[in-house]
Amino acid sequence: MAATGLSRTTRTDLARVTEALEMLAPRWSVWTLMTLAEQPLRYKEIQSQMSWLQSGQINPRLRKLTDSGLIERTEHARNHVTYGLTARAAELLPVLTVIAAWGDEHLEKEFVRNARTGETEPEPIAAAQNAEDTIALISPRHATPILWALKARGAASAKALAAEAMPTYLLPAVYLPLDRLVADGLVINRSTAAGAGEYQLTATGRALAPVFQSLSAWAAGRPLGTAGAHPLWGQTPASARTRSGPWLTTQTRLPAPAGPAAPSATAPAWRTGDLFSHQIPTRPLQVSPAGGPRR
Repeated sequence: MAATGLSRTTRTDLARVTEALEMLAPRWSVWTLMTLAEQPLRYKEIQSQMSWLQSGQINPRLRKLTDSGLIERTEHARNHVTYGLTARAAELLPVLTVIAAWGDEHLEKEFVRNARTGETEPEPIAAAQNAEDTIALISPRHATPILWALKARGAASAKALAAEAMPTYLLPAVYLPLDRLVADGLVINRSTAAGAGEYQLTATGRALAPVFQSLSAWAAGRPLGTAGAHPLWGQTPASARTRSGPWLTTQTRLPAPAGPAAPSATAPAWRTGDLFSHQIPTRPLQVSPAGGPRR
């Protein structure tokens, strides 16, 4: 791949995707949207389905998502208010399916014993949690611009990445987000013959293509069916199941409720049972034997 930078059109696209990630990144945002996937709910109904949260944690999220145009607050009568998804948020649900599917495949899972069969198997993780944890990897500041710059260039020095993804910053500022992406297994640092380090996407980083394709289509208001034609991420490599080692920098944002694995990226319809379970076991922070990104 030629060592060229991002075009003006791609930069505009990147800005839209970054803005979308900023809307979804705050904790519990995806859970809140998925809770409302089937129908509008009253506040107490939302609270009962996200029972591990205090009331003071739900209100700010509803308010923020309403301000972002993703949730609509409807006052039917005195003391009868419901919260539901806007049309824009309904279009986002298939995108969350794609994001959750990536997390289900690439994020670490602890092994647990199946109570019915007695066999040890990967712990099922709720789709909402898979989506939240995936977004937590790519939403930190400068992470997505660096990933896009590497996708465009193929390989690049820290200096080239700083100029491309962080043009208003001094060179040393690029190392913190780069080191995080390396630790998270999305980027690898290879030494060149001259001794300088060159950065490249790992197979797992390249496998983010469907995530960025779908986010780009939604952010631009295009049908999700056109996502595969993305000018930068349009060629999706074969899914990489080989882990790059334990991913340590992004810790879990929730003692994740157990639940069925995320639905496939081709199934946009959400069912309540697919989204979460009300059993909230405590999940100690430790490196999974299977490796993968830290939850």
